[in-house]
Amino acid sequence: MYLATTGRRDAPPRPAGTRRRVPGTVLALGAVSLVTDVSSEMVTAVLPLYLVLGLGLSPLQFGLLDGLTTGATALARLLGGAGADRGGRHKQVAGLGYALSACSRLGLLLAGGAPGWIAGALAADRLGKGVRTAPRDALITLHSPPEDLGRAFGVHRAMDTTGALLGPLAAFALLWATADAYDAVFAVSACTGAFGVLLWLLFVPGRSAGHGRLRDSGRPRAPEVPRDPEGLPGARREAPAAAARARGGLLAVPRSPAYRRIVLVAVLLGAATVGDSFLYLLLQRRLDLDAPWFPFLPLGAAAVYLLLAVPAGRLADRFGRRRPLLYGHGALLLAYGLLLAPVPGPAALVGVLGLLGIFYAATDGVLMALTGPFLAEGRQAGGLAVVQTAQALARLGAAVGFGALWTASGPETALVTALLALAAALGCAARLLPSGPTPEGTTT
Repeated sequence: MYLATTGRRDAPPRPAGTRRRVPGTVLALGAVSLVTDVSSEMVTAVLPLYLVLGLGLSPLQFGLLDGLTTGATALARLLGGAGADRGGRHKQVAGLGYALSACSRLGLLLAGGAPGWIAGALAADRLGKGVRTAPRDALITLHSPPEDLGRAFGVHRAMDTTGALLGPLAAFALLWATADAYDAVFAVSACTGAFGVLLWLLFVPGRSAGHGRLRDSGRPRAPEVPRDPEGLPGARREAPAAAARARGGLLAVPRSPAYRRIVLVAVLLGAATVGDSFLYLLLQRRLDLDAPWFPFLPLGAAAVYLLLAVPAGRLADRFGRRRPLLYGHGALLLAYGLLLAPVPGPAALVGVLGLLGIFYAATDGVLMALTGPFLAEGRQAGGLAVVQTAQALARLGAAVGFGALWTASGPETALVTALLALAAALGCAARLLPSGPTPEGTTT
């Protein structure tokens, strides 16, 4: 039996000149995410502007809507992770999530501009995302060499972000060609989402043989070190324990102190993370940006994310996954400060979007790669789901709190508060985050 561990101290050194190929499963998962993100971003790029400026929602109302649609995924993440671990049904559970998101586009066709229907369709999309995220990331963990987890997640996130770039461009091309016919955007989005589900069914394997991790890595297996249930060196586990690995219910997650610290750090940093939509609205106010240009703001951050996701993953594999996570949140802290600083508008625009892209490149996949070493075989999806859910709920609170402060005291006060909270959370995270083993067997 194989555990999701990284940095085996007895692993033989990789021969010089060995080509490090990305596993085929990771590429297939990336292709599905790319197509699905094209579908999703086609209909979400204009929502912040539409809801705040078009429908007249206050920042508090927008914060509630944005936070609640994000927080709605919490239970779905936990159920999706637990269901995927039980019997190794990662493909089936994640496929259900992709199908739900694709069907949510049809709900937008029936919304007719009603905010309630739009919110319902968005909630269905977020629920689908919540169901699929942990099983999908578990498949990346299961099918990737342990020493290359950061790189594998970086490649997947880069492909995913490519979809986030193409989606808004496709939406505005359709609007231009159809004279602002939003129904055409929703219809094309639904068809694109269905194509993503088809790719998932055809090209993504259900699980590796015997839940092994290196089925398609293109490299021979190295001898495995006996591990205890916490994913750390220890007493040998008997083979019959594998048959019961999915028992224990939803809350049967690792009891490793290191894993618990990762969950706590995810909560602390998430509670100090201002949602992207708020940052884009602050930039729009700062630059007095015309409405037609607003939806292009996320493309700047996504382009930086796309360029840096793979290099960030490689650096995390080489030097340890703790540092990029901290440095990435440091970039977000600088973005907050830049929005408050008296710098020219164009400099603020380029700086904030660049720093936001760095933040995601250094944290999104890296957090999953950092968590993976502490998850035992058969608990990958559930363990990752707990981290993702804790982070999502913390960001829900952050969105509501930031919107309330903005409404009551103005955007500057809200942003200063967020900056101070993130600085404090970073200080705590630097002390709490566990060191991770590197491929050479050292710790960071």
